Amino acid sequence: MPSKETVNKIIEELERLYPDAGCSLTYSTPLQLLIATQLAAQCTDERVNIVTKELFKKYKTAEDFANADLKALEQDIRPTGFYRNKARNIKECCRMIIEKFNGEVPDSMEKLLMLPGVGRKTANVILGNIYNIPGIVVDTHAKRLSNRMGLTKEEDPVKIEFDLMKIIPREKWSKFSNQLVFHGRAVCKARKPDCEACSIRPYCVYGQKTLK
Repeated sequence: MPSKETVNKIIEELERLYPDAGCSLTYSTPLQLLIATQLAAQCTDERVNIVTKELFKKYKTAEDFANADLKALEQDIRPTGFYRNKARNIKECCRMIIEKFNGEVPDSMEKLLMLPGVGRKTANVILGNIYNIPGIVVDTHAKRLSNRMGLTKEEDPVKIEFDLMKIIPREKWSKFSNQLVFHGRAVCKARKPDCEACSIRPYCVYGQKTLK
């Protein structure tokens, strides 16, 4: 595991670079964020935001999604990929929200994980952005950057989440996750990270290797 000093330096630099980093998905209600996050699986937030701009005009409530024609919903979300599974999960998820949670998006990890199509990543997005309950969101950016930086050696998202929870102060969990996304898009890209332009390089295992 990295030293506390190294972790603090990484946190400080991310805070300097992205002080206002927040959720990239566009939403107005807890339900909209839940749906958008489910659609974001294996899809860019940018494309999801394009799709949901019209989707949320057509489906405004949990009842609207639960009662939607499955084939029509599939076509409405088709550009996000894996649309058949996503449409089925969204309908079942909204039906459960109505039947078990009085139409409200749950506010605990345990309850959120009961919903079809909701894993720890989606649950942490909801908890952090809606209910101000800190959580580490491990998406493709967080997985890639945390490994490159040497914050974890794990590949499994849940194991990465728990590794990061041990070394990142709890009150910073949600924002740190968003900052990793911003840095992954701007500098530490999947195919060709721009290590020469990266101010985190002095504290990054991968960045140090590129110096040799």
